[in-house]
Amino acid sequence: MIVLSCNNLSKTFIVDTILDNITFSINSGEKIGLVGLNGSGKTTLFNILAGEISKDSGDIYVQKDLKIGYLKQHVQIQSDKTVFGECLEVFVPIIEMEKNLRELEKQISIEGTKGETQKLNKLMEEYSDLLEEFSNKNGYGFKSEIKGVLKGLGFSDEDMEKEINKLSGGQKARLSLGKLLLEKPDLLLLDEPTNHLDIEAVTWLEKFLKEYTGTALIISHDRYFLDNVVDKIFQLENLTLKTYNGNYTEFMKKRKIEMELLKKQYDNQQKEIERQEEIIKRFLSYGGQRYIKQAQSRQKLLEKMKKVDKPAADGKKTKLKFEPKIESGREVLKIDEVSKSFDDGVLFKNVNFNVYRGEKVGLIGPNGIGKTTLFKMILKKTYQTSGDIALGSNVHIGYFDQEQENLNPDKTIIDEIWDENPDLDYYQIRTYLSQFLFLGDDIFKEIGDLSGGERSRVSLLKLMLSKSNFLLMDEPTNHLDIDSKEVLEGALERYNGTILVISHDRYFLNKVTNKIIELSKDGTEEFLGNYDYYLEKKNQVIEDYEEEETKTKTQMKIERKKEREKKEKEKERKMEIAKLENLIANEEEKIKEIDALMCKPEIYDEPEKVQDLAMKRDEVQNRLDMLYEEWINFTESS
Repeated sequence: MIVLSCNNLSKTFIVDTILDNITFSINSGEKIGLVGLNGSGKTTLFNILAGEISKDSGDIYVQKDLKIGYLKQHVQIQSDKTVFGECLEVFVPIIEMEKNLRELEKQISIEGTKGETQKLNKLMEEYSDLLEEFSNKNGYGFKSEIKGVLKGLGFSDEDMEKEINKLSGGQKARLSLGKLLLEKPDLLLLDEPTNHLDIEAVTWLEKFLKEYTGTALIISHDRYFLDNVVDKIFQLENLTLKTYNGNYTEFMKKRKIEMELLKKQYDNQQKEIERQEEIIKRFLSYGGQRYIKQAQSRQKLLEKMKKVDKPAADGKKTKLKFEPKIESGREVLKIDEVSKSFDDGVLFKNVNFNVYRGEKVGLIGPNGIGKTTLFKMILKKTYQTSGDIALGSNVHIGYFDQEQENLNPDKTIIDEIWDENPDLDYYQIRTYLSQFLFLGDDIFKEIGDLSGGERSRVSLLKLMLSKSNFLLMDEPTNHLDIDSKEVLEGALERYNGTILVISHDRYFLNKVTNKIIELSKDGTEEFLGNYDYYLEKKNQVIEDYEEEETKTKTQMKIERKKEREKKEKEKERKMEIAKLENLIANEEEKIKEIDALMCKPEIYDEPEKVQDLAMKRDEVQNRLDMLYEEWINFTESS
């Protein structure tokens, strides 16, 4: 059943046409993703459907009594209530119903003292009907429902009693989403609902929407989320809307085939146009009335030909490679037993992990766990409470922060990039800018006038051109539309330096990373693969735990003993590695001393001494080679 449809919908702001003859329909229960470049009109369409702004022309059909719920991308709740109290507002009719039930109970109790009366029977009937309605509307469970939704969206028990005016912007956005979900509208209009949600909360929202019996139209740049939730894609492009059945990945496959076909049609038409123009030119050069008429006839046919639009340039196909200036040592970053505490308690402890040259590592964990704080420790902008953080040799850090504090708002885009890279010529600068989707006159826009997504792209390009060999990136895909994300992913996949990235974008983590570090209050856990591999291993742990629940006490005792033995062996292994590393350092120091002696000119006046030093160096080198071989065997036998 169709719940909403639009026919030839158009909208223009002053002279800019935003939507032109948009036609589509939405069926009951469908979950639809609305995608398109930033500025393509997605939010404008939502505002029209929600009645926030008027359409210029066209028709909108809405099913009778359809309840529409609209989550805006930027919304701020202002209230003196608590988080839980604000959500109770959704259930005011049920709360009033409960008060009426209590009042009826009192009246029934008083009337009951008079024996069976007509009034008593009427009160009992009214009470029975109201109680049934109360029960059907989850009157006994709505408080648990509120807690379930709020916890799913990342609020703790303590957060429930916090005043709304003391919440952060992200928490207010999550509360707005929670309230809307509790209202259970027939049609949900969700504009970037995963903003401000960590991975755990997004996973909960996916499950909620999949089980939701209503209909949802969702604007999102989170491709993993779209893959898991939607069964249809609306794409807004060039003022019009096209419909594709399937999730985001299926849409992209169909879109790729379409674009290839369109390119062939365009190329074939261009060849035909060139052929006709050549014939016209030849006929005109022959002269004579007959040939001139033939040429004019062909020219008219050419002018009437329906032109195939040139497919949009696909920046992703430009295989630009960003190279670090110098190569770092093998060990890029070592974090050992790091903890961070504040006056109000421990943020995290027992943080241990290494990052090696060429690795692309994703750092994940709940909001507020301290991922950005850990980055600031690596950058020496703040300091750990305990533990050690060490960078390897020749490591040069490039940092992308969410606030883009490294940009000058008074400069144009081209000047911002060129001033940092004066050795590049104009053509190279324009090529790099086009790779990051800055085309034509866009490059002359001032930084201060750019959108959040555009500023992110400028910051990312600056970072990629900085020649750093170790990139620290804090939520690099925030504010980026899908095309921009794919440009970034392509650049990072080809980057041969080292990356440590904080991200909630699971699609991005899947494409770019080859190691995941999960940060929790009690430490870190390492997974040698992308995000899907991490999920697989986490699910395996849950299955193993459930299996362990069924094991006998004897089996568990034996396995715990084996685990203790394994830990003891691992401890011995680490001690042996540390011992070998000290011996290696000593032998390398001896070689340095011998080489320093052999560099002195006067030593060559004593040939025997030179020969002794050379033999001694060979002996030390042989010992060093053996120690390295032993060290490699220990480090690889983890």
